Amino acid sequence: MLSRRSIFAQAWPIMLGQATVPLVGMVDTVVIGRTGDAVALAGVALGATIINFLFWSFGFLRMGMTGLTAQAQGADDDTEVRAMLARGLLLGLGLGILLFALQWALVPLVLGLFAGAGELDAAAGGYITARFLGAPASLAVFAVNGWLLGLGRTRSALLLQIVMNCCNGILDIWFVWGFGMGAEGVGLGTAIAEWVALGTGIAIAARILGPRAVSGLRARLFDLAALKRLFAVNADIMVRTVSLLLLFAWFANAGARLGTETLAANQVLMQFVSIAAFVLDGFAFTAESRVGNAIGRGQSDELKRAIRLIGEFSLAAGLFFALATGIAGSWLIGLIATDPQVRALAREFLPYTALVPLIGVPAWLLDGIFIGATRGKALRNAGVVTTLLYIATDFALRPFGAHGIWIAFLISYAYRAGTLGVALPGLMRGIAEQRASP
Repeated sequence: MLSRRSIFAQAWPIMLGQATVPLVGMVDTVVIGRTGDAVALAGVALGATIINFLFWSFGFLRMGMTGLTAQAQGADDDTEVRAMLARGLLLGLGLGILLFALQWALVPLVLGLFAGAGELDAAAGGYITARFLGAPASLAVFAVNGWLLGLGRTRSALLLQIVMNCCNGILDIWFVWGFGMGAEGVGLGTAIAEWVALGTGIAIAARILGPRAVSGLRARLFDLAALKRLFAVNADIMVRTVSLLLLFAWFANAGARLGTETLAANQVLMQFVSIAAFVLDGFAFTAESRVGNAIGRGQSDELKRAIRLIGEFSLAAGLFFALATGIAGSWLIGLIATDPQVRALAREFLPYTALVPLIGVPAWLLDGIFIGATRGKALRNAGVVTTLLYIATDFALRPFGAHGIWIAFLISYAYRAGTLGVALPGLMRGIAEQRASP
């Protein structure tokens, strides 16, 4: 039965696991930040932004996989559930290898789009080159994680994240503090951790599927209708993801325009935003799984109840993180960075950061609903419109300097919620009509 208890039981491992996702960036930032090298810290910030842009352009491997797997499970199609994992792994590894092969052209091109120069570009370039070593594993892990979430195997997804982040933290400290490798060492540690995570994910999936893991796969793996649906959903989600990544890259570049210290300070503050967003995504991912299952079973009443219950949890969690950031943020900034100017700037803009978890709740929840329903076109349109409106707002607020950058960023979450909110009634009508049709 769908209840608050069952929702929370499914959500808490995702929340804990998602809390560890930004710890990759947090550990990277702390390890470099404690060296007192503002250029290296800014280099990791710029490099991480570029890598996130490139790698998360393929984030549809996680999002599309979750909704489609949940719907297959809801329809009791076990063979399709297994085929989804195999398709996701093959697609992730193949795209990752292609990305690795094209890095010689991609890295200079993307670095040229950002407002860096000299030592900053050198530090960012070392980090990016090292991270590309983990590209195939990183993309394949997206698929494994999405498959686990689609099945509601949230504790397995948690284990996968814990293994990767523990490995990343140990290697970062070893390479940077032990061998003095700087930004390059941070990137290398993360790349190795991604390969360890892929091996762990495959082992977890094999245990879940048991001896029937490959049963019936040959006939279904390249099923034309399933492949067409997979690529159609993923193409739309990819456009949406790239649009939102452009939004975050624009935000990072806006900080770089105002100097290395502002970029570094924004990187520190984005750790708080990332932790809140990833934890609140725990409820969004629960929505993906619950919505997908309800659609697979044709249960519109269950769908509405899931949205209402998950919305209650999301709002409470957003309020908690807003208060926690406002109360403990200044102290945490002192732990993360040692450069006095970076600390001062980060504390000045902290109030904006504290508002993000509360303002972002509707956007993250609606993302989960539409991803679980595999409504790729609505997600695509919302992502493109949001990014265009954000860029226009950023230009309009430039006279306000760094404060304008953060205000535009906050408003972007309202754009995301509004564009998807407009499409929500149509989604609900479509699901009700689908249930009513013979």
